[in-house]
Amino acid sequence: MNAIRLPMRRKIGTIFDAQRGASGAMEKRGLNSNQLKLIAIIAMTIDHFTWAVFPGTQTVWYVMGLHVIGRITAPIMWFFIAEGSFYTRNVKKYIGRLLVFAVISHFAYDFAFGIPFFDISAGVFNRTSVMWALAISAAVIAISKSEKVPKWVKIVSVFAGCILAFPADWSSIAVMAPFSMYGHRGAFKKQALDIVFWTFIYAAVYFIFLNKPYAVLQMFTALSIPLLYQYNGRRGTWKGMKWFFYIYYPAHLLAVGIVRLLLHGNIGIIFS
Repeated sequence: MNAIRLPMRRKIGTIFDAQRGASGAMEKRGLNSNQLKLIAIIAMTIDHFTWAVFPGTQTVWYVMGLHVIGRITAPIMWFFIAEGSFYTRNVKKYIGRLLVFAVISHFAYDFAFGIPFFDISAGVFNRTSVMWALAISAAVIAISKSEKVPKWVKIVSVFAGCILAFPADWSSIAVMAPFSMYGHRGAFKKQALDIVFWTFIYAAVYFIFLNKPYAVLQMFTALSIPLLYQYNGRRGTWKGMKWFFYIYYPAHLLAVGIVRLLLHGNIGIIFS
């Protein structure tokens, strides 16, 4: 009997190991959230330092090329605001953390690009970082999915959120894009269309009021779509990415601001 059981155990063990190996291969396939966020951080850093070294809307091919890389970042941020709003265990803490982060980032962002902290005499467009708009988007999503909130309040919250977010980088688009992507969770083709549609709206505003070549450049957010398609739904092994980003974002903006002052003095470097 023992002679019969031993081969049987070996056979079962071999099958189990093969299944475990296949499962491990599936786990490694694609990109986890840490990897996607790291890609976004690298692209954002390239984009922001390009503004500092080559200020204004320069149309030299290599400057435009560096800004093209930077277009990858925003849709990844939108996507993970939608994911974070779905998975968070404490909505109030999540939104509160984003709001605190947005306030800190406001000063870092304005310092980086030579924007007055509170003076809006030069206009209300692009006066603060995208983090303000993303925090508002998370709040709008939370209101929209609450069963205790009347429908009319949900509708008003969307319009109010867009108005409040208008002065931020990516303006109201950074409210509506995550909001739409949250509504389309589980339907990636629709989320991809959300990226293209809302970027087109932003590019149209850019084209009419700001700069035509840079309006076209915004459409390269589509480069993020094949990356997001690779998302495997996993966080990754490192649990510190969230706090790393919270620290890195304002820190790198301070570095951008220092480079701006050293190279050009105290001037604005966006739309100059």
